[in-house]
Amino acid sequence: MFPALETELKQKILPDPYEDFMYHHLQYYGYFKAQRGSLPNSATHQHVWKNNNPRYLLSGSLGKRDDLILDPLQKEKRLWPSCLSSAVHRQMEAVNRDSLMLSSPLLKSRQLLHDEFGKVNLRLREPRGLFAFFSGSGPLQAPRWPVECEVIKENIHHIEWVPPQPEHFYQPTGSEKIPEIVGEEGGTVVYQLDSVPTEDSYFTRSRVGGKRGVIKELAVTLQGPEDNTLLFESRFESGNLQKAVRVDTYTYELTLRTDLYTRKHTQWFYFRVQNTRKDATYRFTIVNLLKPKSLYTVGMKPLFYSQLDAKTHSIGWRREGDEIKYYRNNSDDGQQPLYCLTWTIQFPHDQDTCFFAHFYPYTYTDLQCYLLSVTNNPVQSQFCKLRTLCQSLAGNTVYLLTITNPARTPQEAAAKKAVVLSARVHPGESNGSWIMKGFLDFILSKSPDAQLLRDTFIFKVVPMLNPDGVIVGNYRCSLAGRDLNRHYKTILKESFPCVWHTRNMIKRLLEEREVLLYCDFHGHSRKNNIFLYGCNNNDRKFWLHERVFPLMLSRNAPDKFSFHSCNFKVQKCKEGTGRVVMWRMGILNSYTMESTFGGSTLEVLWIFSPGNKRDTHFTTEDLKSLGYHVCDTLLDFCDPDRTKFMQCLAELKALLQQEIHKKFKDTDLEGSWSDISLSDIESSSASQVQNIDTSGSDSSLSDGLPVHLLNIANELNQKKKKMYKKKKRKPLQSRKQRNIQYQKNKLMQESELTEEAPVRALCCLLLPGKLSENVFYLFQSQANGRDRGTSLDPSEMTTLMLTKNKERMQELQHKVIQRLYLVCTEREARICSIMLSEEKHKLQPRASSRYEAKLVQKQIPCHKERPHGHSGIPILAHIHLPVGSLGHATRALPRCVLG
Repeated sequence: MFPALETELKQKILPDPYEDFMYHHLQYYGYFKAQRGSLPNSATHQHVWKNNNPRYLLSGSLGKRDDLILDPLQKEKRLWPSCLSSAVHRQMEAVNRDSLMLSSPLLKSRQLLHDEFGKVNLRLREPRGLFAFFSGSGPLQAPRWPVECEVIKENIHHIEWVPPQPEHFYQPTGSEKIPEIVGEEGGTVVYQLDSVPTEDSYFTRSRVGGKRGVIKELAVTLQGPEDNTLLFESRFESGNLQKAVRVDTYTYELTLRTDLYTRKHTQWFYFRVQNTRKDATYRFTIVNLLKPKSLYTVGMKPLFYSQLDAKTHSIGWRREGDEIKYYRNNSDDGQQPLYCLTWTIQFPHDQDTCFFAHFYPYTYTDLQCYLLSVTNNPVQSQFCKLRTLCQSLAGNTVYLLTITNPARTPQEAAAKKAVVLSARVHPGESNGSWIMKGFLDFILSKSPDAQLLRDTFIFKVVPMLNPDGVIVGNYRCSLAGRDLNRHYKTILKESFPCVWHTRNMIKRLLEEREVLLYCDFHGHSRKNNIFLYGCNNNDRKFWLHERVFPLMLSRNAPDKFSFHSCNFKVQKCKEGTGRVVMWRMGILNSYTMESTFGGSTLEVLWIFSPGNKRDTHFTTEDLKSLGYHVCDTLLDFCDPDRTKFMQCLAELKALLQQEIHKKFKDTDLEGSWSDISLSDIESSSASQVQNIDTSGSDSSLSDGLPVHLLNIANELNQKKKKMYKKKKRKPLQSRKQRNIQYQKNKLMQESELTEEAPVRALCCLLLPGKLSENVFYLFQSQANGRDRGTSLDPSEMTTLMLTKNKERMQELQHKVIQRLYLVCTEREARICSIMLSEEKHKLQPRASSRYEAKLVQKQIPCHKERPHGHSGIPILAHIHLPVGSLGHATRALPRCVLG
């Protein structure tokens, strides 16, 4: 294009400072592992992406986790020449022709865009998402671990396999042995993790490969070929085992690791054993399980995997174990009760490498391999778009799939309803990933039903909501130490990014179109079969409509799905779950799908016995088939012919009426049964059939702020209490109350002037009428208040001030005079001579500024022995006192009189 300029630029090409900085920055954090020369040109990459979404290719086989790469532009061009239009071909040629010029350091910008004719447009391209897709020209991003975790370098991979025969439940004999727990004191520790993060610490940072430095050998060193000690390991993706104690030659006690940064949730286990011996009976006992009820009590078996069987016979995970017993650990340490699971097994080979697991593992790397195969498929990638929803706390990508066929017109695109599906918010419930895999396999297939679904709906799929928990082997929590399925209402975007972005995505989706269905895939550890939790609809127009989809699903999968195990009650403790939050956002059909860790207890008579699933374990194929049944039920649910829908609705009303009559046998409900609240008649028949606790998991202990914010929140709350003490607002008063308060305040102001002699107080207290009542009120409020150490209640004081009870006044007079009579000195008594009689005394106030008194002699008996050697004295008193001296006299009462 410019030969002279090209020759000059070839001689003095300098590295771009920005790209040089980003290269080192991303390589340091593990996002780029390619050489600098292999990095794609920024303008080229942006241009091709904008016009022909790049395809992610796989170098080598899918079985190798280190070979997931994004091929350069030339491979992409060779792979899909037929998919590119002629305009795009011209555009790519122009990009290749001008790429040298755009990389020149003499140009001020490397972000110029090309039009469809290859000419440069003077506008900046849109910024690229650094973490939006698989890393370019290098291996797929490896999982990021907290820096406290040690991770072995081996890649753990298992083959998929379906047992040819159903795997039946274990039948307890009643003679199962209950081994005594001896612990480290009575055994030898053969494996133990160091520095496991608990609730005393919190997540700070992560890196690829976890902890820096040399990986320690935690297993014991074998003394020779005759040493038959098992070698344990769990420091791999989704692994969970903290300690192993050898109690006897073939007996081991195992301790599971709690969820990181917590002291709770020990249910999921997944570990490796080596150096096995054939035909020897080994006993394993997990000693620190937390749930009092488990499916192991009704016949569930652990999962077992042999690498030699996988290589020689292509046999994968299978149910194994004998003498299975789930019981309470009697070694009580004063904390929450613990439970044990024990089982025996015989290994099939000598010197084999075997694995044990609670359920079929499905790791974050497994998901990435599956998504990579989808993006590499030229057909599936046309209607399945892979995006990044967000980054987790550790920096792992949370993927979002958008699946729909391209619409022919904008009106057709706008008319499509949305369906939202998610899984693995609880990392230890790998059942959800297998159901999700079955759903994706079908919806991305060439089946006519799948094409019809893609034409009708837009599917938003989040296949793994909690990748951090899946990677580290947690059962329920994220690295925040909290259950994400209790935080869908959170505003803490940085602490709970996965659920915050999921809710925000659905909120935006609701603004664009109707969301027909939301379903979150889970696993259940105390209840067999598969069932749904929904939300009762309060709108009578859509009464029972939320139960139609579960009923249809039970008809399509009668040997797996149990409608009678479904529950539609909205509990207060579940307000933060995805199901309830999405329901309150306006999604009528909002569900949590619970799939058992065990199997089916359903008996279907019309199914032939070889395929009957009753009392057998679920396999991965069973779970994946349920993903297909979800798609099939969606077609029935949205069939333009509403016959099936109305039949299910009528059947639901009949079932509900039967439940009502069972609960209210003695009540005539004819004609009014449909007005009863659905929450009051929620069926509990499943709990009655199975004598175990089938309620949902209680994660209240995992609710609240993330661990790293707890101390900060407590400190802030204490500071706020000290700095901002809220004053209590005075309640509004009526006019009458304000008048009473005004009189009281005025009375108190008059009593604040000067102290007078006791004589003036005595004269004031003997005044008749309302004036005397007010004085007595003040006297009693002060005296009683000092006696009790508290003041009178304002309402009581007001009542006392306005009282007209003369008998009470006389009693108070007598009380006051008796007190003064006992404490006054002889001189004071003579001056303050008091006449106490039953006759009325008329005291006429004078205009004179002086106080005059007429003394009338009266003998007052002495009832008590006077202090200070006082003796009974005849006292006469008749005092004239002006009205204005009331307050002064009251304040002048001696302290000894007031108590």
